[in-house]
Amino acid sequence: MQEIIAKLTAKDDKYACAFADKIISESMDTDQWYAYFDDFASLLHHPKSLVRNRVLFILAANAQWDVENRFDAILQDYLALVTDEKPITARQCIKALAQVGKAKPQYIPEIIDSLHSADLSKYKDSMRPLIEQDIVETEKALAL
Repeated sequence: MQEIIAKLTAKDDKYACAFADKIISESMDTDQWYAYFDDFASLLHHPKSLVRNRVLFILAANAQWDVENRFDAILQDYLALVTDEKPITARQCIKALAQVGKAKPQYIPEIIDSLHSADLSKYKDSMRPLIEQDIVETEKALAL
């Protein structure tokens, strides 16, 4: 597992991103990466925003395989990234939440509440409308 974490947090972002894309792609069709769910979740607080971005989508892709409801334990940490210090990470989180909600519909009310209560005032005027649009799109995707 240390090798997988090392690849996802590698200094070479191109390499790390390609590795994450491979995990995400494979996770759409198979649960082979679900065994590492808790390890991926441990990266939600990584100091590097690019690592957080990658892991958001890895976890979202694996939500469909979460028969053990491991996502329950990380949902609050995941939702906290809706207002990440980095606006790009906030946007990635909001987009990934559509996939999480589709795989885990029981989370939709909490996801919607989190999106509605998100304080976007800390973001620059140039980013805020983009984040707001992402919220609208995710809400549409999760509409029951």
